[in-house]
Amino acid sequence: MRSLLRSKIHLATVTEANVDYVGSITIDRDLIDAVGLWVGEKVLVVSSTTGARLETYVIEGERGSGTIGINGAAAHLINAGEKVIIMAFEITDKPVEPKMVLVNKDNEVIQNLAEKAEMTVSVPE
Repeated sequence: MRSLLRSKIHLATVTEANVDYVGSITIDRDLIDAVGLWVGEKVLVVSSTTGARLETYVIEGERGSGTIGINGAAAHLINAGEKVIIMAFEITDKPVEPKMVLVNKDNEVIQNLAEKAEMTVSVPE
């Protein structure tokens, strides 16, 4: 069995960070659907801004809101305005075709991505 990338939201902008919230990451429902995440699913969140990495679980944000909210203790590591990569993995013995999207500064999907090691991405403003 191997742990393989299944879902990825690339370069999302954190819209809020609330240390007083009980925990988790709030993600716009449109983005949850775009990459096949589940509410309550464990995700790895990596700040492209600072390099901070953390695991938490998904809670549903308002559809079409563009919300990416870092909640609870994680808000000490990742702040509003930072760019993050949100990933979920699947433990399986078969290859997985991951669902991956690139988003703009408003957290709207602008491109479906195919994982390639040599791929670089420039985010249009």
